[in-house]
Amino acid sequence: MTGGTLVVSRAVNNHNYFKHQLESKGFKNVHITSVDKDGLNSIIYDMKPDLMIIGARFYQCSTPYMLGEIKTKFPNLNIAAVCLDEYPADLGMYFILNGVNSYFNMFEGVDQFILGFENILKGKDFVSEQVQKRIDMRKHLPFPAKILAPNKLEVIRCICNGFKKKEIADIMSISTSSVEIYRQEVYRSLNVRNVDELFRAALRLNIVTQEELVFCHKNFTLKPLPIKTNKRKNAK
Repeated sequence: MTGGTLVVSRAVNNHNYFKHQLESKGFKNVHITSVDKDGLNSIIYDMKPDLMIIGARFYQCSTPYMLGEIKTKFPNLNIAAVCLDEYPADLGMYFILNGVNSYFNMFEGVDQFILGFENILKGKDFVSEQVQKRIDMRKHLPFPAKILAPNKLEVIRCICNGFKKKEIADIMSISTSSVEIYRQEVYRSLNVRNVDELFRAALRLNIVTQEELVFCHKNFTLKPLPIKTNKRKNAK
């Protein structure tokens, strides 16, 4: 059967509850899954849902980026990102920038939350008040996320392994300025602010695997150098 509502949630123990609640409100043919990436794409391709509801934290901070990828593959898919806990409005804004149709958050008020569901049930788009304020207050909207090309994925792997900008440039045979441009685009696309957040996002999205984390460059040297340490000891 095609059409209906696809719900994507990692709260597996609550799937039956979600299905019952949504169907009691009028959503048709509700199917719930916790699979992601290629598995999720396959379900969308086979089911061809009229609406996909997904938890805003499904991929943590990178959910807006991942939903942007899904919209690229399925441009006519109606997607609603829904959050049941605290979530930064600036991050919620990126759902809309990346092409998601609707976003609303329980923590912005029950009335808003109910109104959001009423709208998407009718096939209408809905953006929460707080996120809409973030959009309206800007003269120029931030750029939507770019799809991460292989060269940017390689930069992510190098950064996660602790390589410095010059080391990454040597490995990839590019300039240090290109490395910096790639780094900024990666941070913006994945909605991360620093290396620690990038590391967690890369692990969550399987951009970096445990086997790829080597944490050493071919020119690795200890700092401070042993000879300097010995001189300091001799001075004492």
